[in-house]
Amino acid sequence: MDIENRIEMLRSQLNSHNHAYYVLDNPTVSDYEYDMLLNELEKLESKYPVYFDSNSPTQRVGGATLSKFNSVPHKYRMLSLSNTYSAQELKEFDKRTSKLINTPFKYVCELKYDGVSISLTYVNGELSHALTRGDGIKGDDVTLNVKTIKSIPLKLLGKYPDNFEMRGEIFISKDDFKLLNQTRKSKDLEVFSNPRNTASGSLKLLDSKLVSKRPLDCFLYSFISNSHPTNSHYENLMYSRKLGFKVPDNIVRCDNIDGVIDFVNKWERQRSDLPFEIDGVVIKVDDILLQQRLGFTSKFPRWSISYKFKAEKAVTILNGINYQVGRTGAVTPVADLDPVNLAGTVVKRATLHNEDQINKLDIRIGDSLFVEKGGDIIPKVIGVDKSKRNLFSKAIEYIKHCPACGSQLIRRKGDAKHYCLNYDSCFPQIVGRFEHFVSRKAMNIESIGSETIEMIVSNKLVKSVSDLYFLKHSDLLPFKKDGRVWAENIIEGINNSKEVVFERVLFALGIRYVGEVAACKLAVYFKNIDRLMHASYDDLIRVNEIGDKIANSIINYFKNDSNLKIISDLKKSSLQFHYLAEEQSSNILSGLVFVVSGIFDEYSRDDLKDIIRRNGGKCSSSISKNTSYLLYGKNVGPAKKIKAEKNEVPMINIKDFNNLLL
Repeated sequence: MDIENRIEMLRSQLNSHNHAYYVLDNPTVSDYEYDMLLNELEKLESKYPVYFDSNSPTQRVGGATLSKFNSVPHKYRMLSLSNTYSAQELKEFDKRTSKLINTPFKYVCELKYDGVSISLTYVNGELSHALTRGDGIKGDDVTLNVKTIKSIPLKLLGKYPDNFEMRGEIFISKDDFKLLNQTRKSKDLEVFSNPRNTASGSLKLLDSKLVSKRPLDCFLYSFISNSHPTNSHYENLMYSRKLGFKVPDNIVRCDNIDGVIDFVNKWERQRSDLPFEIDGVVIKVDDILLQQRLGFTSKFPRWSISYKFKAEKAVTILNGINYQVGRTGAVTPVADLDPVNLAGTVVKRATLHNEDQINKLDIRIGDSLFVEKGGDIIPKVIGVDKSKRNLFSKAIEYIKHCPACGSQLIRRKGDAKHYCLNYDSCFPQIVGRFEHFVSRKAMNIESIGSETIEMIVSNKLVKSVSDLYFLKHSDLLPFKKDGRVWAENIIEGINNSKEVVFERVLFALGIRYVGEVAACKLAVYFKNIDRLMHASYDDLIRVNEIGDKIANSIINYFKNDSNLKIISDLKKSSLQFHYLAEEQSSNILSGLVFVVSGIFDEYSRDDLKDIIRRNGGKCSSSISKNTSYLLYGKNVGPAKKIKAEKNEVPMINIKDFNNLLL
């Protein structure tokens, strides 16, 4: 057999084994046999580069590194769906749809996977490119990263159309997420918060080799083409399975809306039993021609709707209250709870926010508390079952001294929180400043987790964040057995952070009240750290959205000799202290000012702010008469809505926002 045929045969065998293992969950060879075939193929491709194929199974390990993702237009717009939260609203959707169609039809019900939307284009049976949802009109080209996901076929099986799209959801299963965090913890890396955000962040990594190490999976749920295999959405998904796509099993076709409601009720009860996260059910008209007849409103398809599950609630006992000290000295009370299963995870703690919240709910030790996962992510206490209260329980007396250093706490007028003012010697504050500095939105030094920070601070390897850049391998090695790789990863992460842009460096400094938005505005306005350091109060308040509180905080920060020393040392370490203007994709939002609030299904707030800025708009953290729109998601604060109404600021959802970009 000649070399070319041997290479093609190996690729075919490996693709078949990948499909059996990752899609069918039915491995056909041992890991050892698979590795032997892969090793042989790697050697042949290396020796005979003329036969290189970008969709070879060897390319799934990644290796390419990008400077940024290219934005590519979608051939078919990726619209969001309208949401519904009750059986009555589903029946109203059915009435509207039936009236427009006026002929018998069926629905297809699919679970709404809590992951990241993806669009895959196949040309002549091979993966051509993969795009994120983006703004619905254009998405980021993440093809190199998607190729590392073994459940996504690079080459199709059987007979296939020349050119079509598959859409689906990239996610991480519950077990894989748990194992990933266990591995990170064993390596002293910061653990991830939840599967969805981890999947989203992984897909946006610029190094595909790092992506290949994340346990990403993908369900496909939509076949899109100018010429469909059949006129049934359901049958097209069954056909897609034969091509090699991982189409989930939990898809049903219903004769009427009652069948849809039964499906919704079943999975609202059983969602915690699934090996992956879901947050609802998607309902679609099955007939493709009827879908085309129904068409779209200006915001969403008329032939589909999303049913969103309500946040799960539980009742548990309050055993006590712990008080945590943050990097600014703010003290936050945290409820110590009897462990309770909530939305598929065991909850032991929940924030109580501040003294006023404790008094408002009249929370007492031993109470039965109602706990809810806001947005199915963050546990919060929403009430007390006072019918079960012990008659001898006493109101909680809020602490007066710092639980870490013993300093007296103060509460400033108009502020809900208590503060420890022992800035230089309170251990949690010092650790908190380091945690903020290395965090993803700041310097993004992923190799340094909380345990490492506590270790290097307590052992006096560092006193201030600028000391990180003077660490050496030899400083770290005594603190971990066989820690060479661990130390190398830390130093490499620190060195890589020197490329982080000025606005994020400014945010990382942790100047009080200077959040991401304010840091970006200051960086754009002053262009470099020296001009900002010497800015007067009048100079500062000329910057849009920089008011009295932020201006005074900045002036006080730069009066502190210790802070000036930190900046001087960071300059010597070659951090970025000059603003580099980012590329703007359009001026369609020019002159508009947005406040973004709440939780969004398809975007993080950071993503939306980036979209606004890249299209010429501005972002603000607070609502005023100058605000053009309040862009709101789930759990938007009532105070924001009230202020928007008071200032006659229009409130728009994500679908309205997408229409502004058309």
